[in-house]
Amino acid sequence: MAFPATNPTLARALTERDYLEATPVQLAVLKPESQGRDLLVSAQTGSGKTVAYGLAIAEDLLGDAEVMERAAAPLALVVAPTRELALQVHRELAWLYAGAKAKVVSCVGGMDPRRERRLLAEGAHIVVGTPGRLRDHIERKGLDVSQLKALVLDEADEMLDLGFREDLEEILKLTPRERRTLLFSATLPKVIVNLAREYQRDAFRIEVGAGVRAHADIEYRAMRVLPNEVDHAVVNLLRFYESPSALVFCNTREAVRHMHAALLERGFTVVALSGELSQNERTHALQSLRDGRARICVATDVAARGIDLPNLGLVVHAEIPNDAETLQHRSGRTGRAGKKGIAVLVVTQARRRRAERLLVDAGVQPTWCGPPTVEEIRKLDQERLMRDEVFSDESTDEDVSLARALLAERSAEEVAAALVRMYRQRLPSPEDVVDPGHGRSESRPVRAERAERPSWQERNAAAAPARSEGFEKPRSPSPARSAGGPRGAGVWFHIDIGRKNNADPKWLLPMICKRGKVSRDQIGAIRIFDKETKFEVTADAAEAFAVAMMHPGKETKAGQADLNFTRLDQSAPVAAPSKFNKKKREPFGDPKPGDAERTKFRKEQA
Repeated sequence: MAFPATNPTLARALTERDYLEATPVQLAVLKPESQGRDLLVSAQTGSGKTVAYGLAIAEDLLGDAEVMERAAAPLALVVAPTRELALQVHRELAWLYAGAKAKVVSCVGGMDPRRERRLLAEGAHIVVGTPGRLRDHIERKGLDVSQLKALVLDEADEMLDLGFREDLEEILKLTPRERRTLLFSATLPKVIVNLAREYQRDAFRIEVGAGVRAHADIEYRAMRVLPNEVDHAVVNLLRFYESPSALVFCNTREAVRHMHAALLERGFTVVALSGELSQNERTHALQSLRDGRARICVATDVAARGIDLPNLGLVVHAEIPNDAETLQHRSGRTGRAGKKGIAVLVVTQARRRRAERLLVDAGVQPTWCGPPTVEEIRKLDQERLMRDEVFSDESTDEDVSLARALLAERSAEEVAAALVRMYRQRLPSPEDVVDPGHGRSESRPVRAERAERPSWQERNAAAAPARSEGFEKPRSPSPARSAGGPRGAGVWFHIDIGRKNNADPKWLLPMICKRGKVSRDQIGAIRIFDKETKFEVTADAAEAFAVAMMHPGKETKAGQADLNFTRLDQSAPVAAPSKFNKKKREPFGDPKPGDAERTKFRKEQA
């Protein structure tokens, strides 16, 4: 729906920014019954509320005029919970009121207070800041609030959660009683209602999207991954979607440092945001994202509050958030103001149930899927190359001359192949990852070769005569070995990871085959102990396998290269793993697929 009649200067600013349709919260604050009244507004982040209250207070600041008079004491004060949100609000109001020649000043912690006092002394129409810094300027007589006509409390629930109640109440007491007060909050708990009742006058209550918790413009996906492939899955996600801007969320500073380093190593343009960074470092990182020097931001929840990046089309939850509200706040960085976005939750088997509960609490029905494969990414790369702007840009005479010279020396196929190589060199390489399936039937099947294999029960029954009581990779015995063919009895090898490292045949088998340059048919039994794993290789492939293990190829990943493979002298069958420790309250009997992850999950829940 088009914007209702508003100040002509602001209407022109909206048109220049391609704001052609108003969001529900913007329509609500501009209705006749909202005009001139105190407002108590419940609206989710990303709903366009900054522009909403910017338009709502226009009548108080401008009246019928299109240009504001010379700045003196501020006419409007906007209070926000975090530095990032306050600076974002400052930018939004600056462009909205630029045509009205309004002077907007920000006052936030981490910035030079002397510079802020100097700007305030020069005069300001609108002041935006955080509670502590604004109170400090007021008490030091640097900020005059005696002429305020409008006061906005943005994300009031968040300010109270962060412990700013005392600062907020002190600011409210010092401002004129006849001011107009607009209180915006994602939720309206009792404490917010009481605050409004005490400091607002007959406030008009507006609830936008009541009962709808998830963002309608966000497509949610839950991606199954193996525990040791989280980083690789995130790499493939970023390569698959190729969003102009993307946010990757982690739960701790250490996790942010790890993910940031991993993405840098793979060639992404990425910055990190966490609470340990100074304000100058945060500002520099955000500016890199806005001007295109960086495409990806890895952040914690605290650092990401208030961030509004241009063309942010993808949010990745590399670690599962603690609650449904955090999930929505993170995801709400995309799908803003009518634009579409994608939010992906990275889920390991041990976190599956927790993720499902979280999604139910958030009212979200995601599409479950595996990580994008190399083949899928390469196919998209080909399509993107065909649409690349290099083909649509106008060629100069010099370009045409050089092209003719190239074709005189090289064939068209050689020139095109060189172009493809150059295109791929600027892209991070996708990773070879596996869809673990998690034992569920989801909307996206696991890899084709896995889906076509017999069921666990069928393979288990077929392999039973050839197995001892140990934890083996469930597979049918090799035809050659069953018939007593030339392959022989097999040779046993040892690797220094076990049950305590979440060892599982689902990812061990592909890794062993890749490292040893052998096929699946050349691998026999796999027996997993607490701290080690032993596996069998057919006799005809054992020598080549041992050499490959001693000299891993360039394609081997860093984590795989650190694993220690040892050839066992005897070729006799290895004894089965011992029973589980009764004192640890673990089940007796042979371990089943996924026991290691389930045991770890129980311990974490306890």
